[in-house]
Amino acid sequence: MEDFELSGNLDLAQNFVDSIKSGRFLFSFVISYTETSEIPGITFAGADKDSIQFTPPADAEYLHYGYCKTIDKIPMTPDGKPTPGILTKTALESASISHLTINAGSKITPQLPFIESGLPFGKNISVEDAMSDSIVSRAVEYGQILGRSLASLTDCLMIGECIPGGTTTALALLKALDFDAKVSSSIPDNPVELKNQIVSSALERIDSEHPYSIVAKIGDPMIPFVAGMLCSASSVSKVMLAGGTQMAAVLAFASKIGFNEENTAIGTTSYITNDKSANFSELVQDIADIPIISVDPGMKNSKFSGLKAFSEGFAKEGVGAGGSIISSMIKTGNNSETFLNLVEKEYQRLFT
Repeated sequence: MEDFELSGNLDLAQNFVDSIKSGRFLFSFVISYTETSEIPGITFAGADKDSIQFTPPADAEYLHYGYCKTIDKIPMTPDGKPTPGILTKTALESASISHLTINAGSKITPQLPFIESGLPFGKNISVEDAMSDSIVSRAVEYGQILGRSLASLTDCLMIGECIPGGTTTALALLKALDFDAKVSSSIPDNPVELKNQIVSSALERIDSEHPYSIVAKIGDPMIPFVAGMLCSASSVSKVMLAGGTQMAAVLAFASKIGFNEENTAIGTTSYITNDKSANFSELVQDIADIPIISVDPGMKNSKFSGLKAFSEGFAKEGVGAGGSIISSMIKTGNNSETFLNLVEKEYQRLFT
């Protein structure tokens, strides 16, 4: 626990951690896509513009197989920094935590067994609506069905996501719902001005105050789907939203359709909560009275520059890394030093 930092509702945070210590964990990984990610300079979630669409399925394959099938190597930034999925995979395997993949609008289908929602990918919000109101309704409904089913199998359902460009659609939704949001980025030099330009043009199209209509115009398919999962799952078990900015947007949308705050927490990395270009902790507390659990994965002490990069502002979070590490440490009792040793072994397996 010395590597955790609790914020928000501290009583709920401690209760949440205590209640899942001896329980069963299940990690659900939701992959999705927004064409907003194709705007130059908006994301580093892929080696180049054409490879971004392969990042969500490749992350899912890497978690499952230890290698990828849709692309030759694991997802990396243009200069070779690895996906945060390396943290997630190490965490899940070290604690023997089961996981499954859900396709909620990925442009490319992963080559592994997964749950298919049938949702289309989101459009580029700078020039057109992300999706229709009916698709949002379907996303929420399907998320509710799946969330209830998965929650019945576990004591703590973790929900992680991969959607390149998702911090921009998250920012748009948070702003549209009147939250004073400053969001994180997958790169140290957060392209705040570009994101704000995109969001401003998207917000001009909003002509309804209905949350379904708002997310249809300026969101992405992952947000209503995961909000639906949270809505039903939190009535059955504990739910940990494993992520940063995107999960704040999920929380904001879910607060409009209802969920059980007492059974809900956000689990993320300290790289998100310490990000000075964002206001993550304050934002979550503005949205809902739920705890934030953050973990320092200890990557600043790594001998590999590719891993040290996480502590220097690259990626910061993703593929449910923070929540997976938290759950893994709660289940095994490992600390960040032990975890770092395990991640470095996986890094060596991949790159040496």
